[in-house]
Amino acid sequence: MRTPYQIIKDHYAASDRGDLEGMVADLAPDAAWTEMDGFPCRGTHVGREAIIREVFMRLGAEFDGYSFRLERLLDAGSSVVGIGDYTGTCKATGKPFHARVTHVWDVESGKVVRFEQFTDTLRVAECMS
Repeated sequence: MRTPYQIIKDHYAASDRGDLEGMVADLAPDAAWTEMDGFPCRGTHVGREAIIREVFMRLGAEFDGYSFRLERLLDAGSSVVGIGDYTGTCKATGKPFHARVTHVWDVESGKVVRFEQFTDTLRVAECMS
């Protein structure tokens, strides 16, 4: 069985490939995905379909070239922390952004049960206005 660290490392590898199915493959059916207030897909989204629709599809609709670049991945047992950078260009304004971000993941029984994002939402708001 893969460790929580390997599960999250595999998520980021799928993200780098643009493989949405690979990114959500290890989500628990009732996974809770929380994006910070001030982010376009803010709030907590529960379940794979809601996460795809309300997070990934929304980000694709709002931004060109939206990406996350992983800088560090920290192993904390059943929790894993990813640190890196978001970049993209708002489709509505044509303004680019760059924001530092931290992701906190919780894995139980080989499935992601919780994700929480911490980022500089001011940078995103500035590019959207």
